Amino acid sequence: MDEGTVGTHEETDGAATARHARFGRLPEPVRAEDMVEERPAVAPDPARNAYDADEWLVRYCL
Repeated sequence: MDEGTVGTHEETDGAATARHARFGRLPEPVRAEDMVEERPAVAPDPARNAYDADEWLVRYCL
């Protein structure tokens, strides 16, 4: 084999140490509360629940 392609044991340990320092542990888990943002789709319309049946009778039946 060509000596340029075969690494020494010390080089392999150094690379392994660098990999372990960078990728040695998983990132902290993300809580479910932090993954979801809750907000209303549209602002509530105050006139939506302002229906008065008596007003309808007065306008259209009298």
